[in-house]
Amino acid sequence: MEAVFSYIIGLGAAVMMPIIFTILGVCLGIKFSKALKSGLYVGVGFVGLSVITGLLTSSLGPALNRVVEIYHLNLQVFDMGWPAAASVAYNTTVGAFIIPVCLGVNLVLLLLGCTRTVNIDLWNYWHFAFIGAVVYFLSSSAGWSYPVIWGFFAAIICYVITLVLADLTAKKFQQFYPGMEGISIPQPFCQGFTPFAIGISKLLDKIPGFEKLNIDAEGMKKKFGLFGEPLFLGVIIGIVIGCLACQNGKELVDNIPATLDLGIKMGAVMELIPRITTLFIEGLKPISDATRELIARKFGKNAELYIGMSPALVIGHPTTLIASLLLMPITLALAVALPGNQFLPLASLAGMFYVFVMILPYTHGNVVKSVIIGLVLMVIGLYFVTWMAGDFTSAAHSVAAIHPDDKAVQVPEGFSAGSLDFASSPFSTIIYAGIKYLKYIGAAVLTVAAVAMLLWNRRVIKNK
Repeated sequence: MEAVFSYIIGLGAAVMMPIIFTILGVCLGIKFSKALKSGLYVGVGFVGLSVITGLLTSSLGPALNRVVEIYHLNLQVFDMGWPAAASVAYNTTVGAFIIPVCLGVNLVLLLLGCTRTVNIDLWNYWHFAFIGAVVYFLSSSAGWSYPVIWGFFAAIICYVITLVLADLTAKKFQQFYPGMEGISIPQPFCQGFTPFAIGISKLLDKIPGFEKLNIDAEGMKKKFGLFGEPLFLGVIIGIVIGCLACQNGKELVDNIPATLDLGIKMGAVMELIPRITTLFIEGLKPISDATRELIARKFGKNAELYIGMSPALVIGHPTTLIASLLLMPITLALAVALPGNQFLPLASLAGMFYVFVMILPYTHGNVVKSVIIGLVLMVIGLYFVTWMAGDFTSAAHSVAAIHPDDKAVQVPEGFSAGSLDFASSPFSTIIYAGIKYLKYIGAAVLTVAAVAMLLWNRRVIKNK
């Protein structure tokens, strides 16, 4: 089973999406050629996005490492990045079976009318496997009975809560992002921030005069001209980071070509991501249209079914790019300044774009609001990662002992392991804390909460 699903995951979204979309499209009554073309567009979109985020990481990584070295910014929790977190997640019994188990749960909930989302975002199932793996190793090291059961329990609770929130936020998501009709986002890292986005946004609205700061990405372009363009901001931030990576004036002069190159590459990332994400929209439209038509024909016009997809579809929104770009250097500064924090995000910074996917629908693209909410979440997230580092490190060491050739899970000597991509998510922290500190009581509370959310969602669906 592990070999089968490892093979599927290893193919990647770029290969599997054309296959999945072709089969799905034919089942929905679309012509084979049109369904295949839709899948190929989505697959090409994932390839392009991978190339661009790879450019960001390869260009920004050496400069940031140099900044860390010059200013002695080393902290005790080493940023392993999402590949290490995914490797830890999948290299356990929980991870090996997470796809069939979660698909089974999804099918049962669909038949019971407790969800409308069909989660085909298989590559992000590692998020559910991650919290399951951490709880598995936590319960195993603590000597609890049936650690595998504890691991699956944590993963399924996370999956259920995420599906419900994907349903409840689908309309808001679809209204804000054009071309996303019939799509929901069942990814826990993004959905974990939704309650914060709603709450903080409402609090900011109560501040007298704050409505004057209602500036979206288009408003920034009009107000600041060239300085409000993501492309120009990317160039400037890249040049600033390149300058910070120089220890003295001589090194700064010598590195002018490299600094300018970094600026242009950062600008290229900001400009190319939106262009690539249009491929997703073009590929998804025939599938989402056919899905809505089939559901309306079979179950009535008020019935709905959502296709659960990766948040990568919409990370090219201008507000996401601007907010992410501004928060990258701010987060680095906060990591060093915050008392008690031991995590310095470097490898995880490419995941900053995904923080804002479910924030923007509730801030209506307001750049100021989005940056403030993102800033609050990053402060909380840094402490969450620091707090979970001990058990994440134990899990990484255990996986490294089983798979000594897997370099992704090798924790540098003298450091703990951390990852911003999911360890900073409120979902993982709440589930992790509830089980670690309250055990059976925590499990009971989490179960009641998940069941209550399912029943509430079922009632909403039936009322429609």
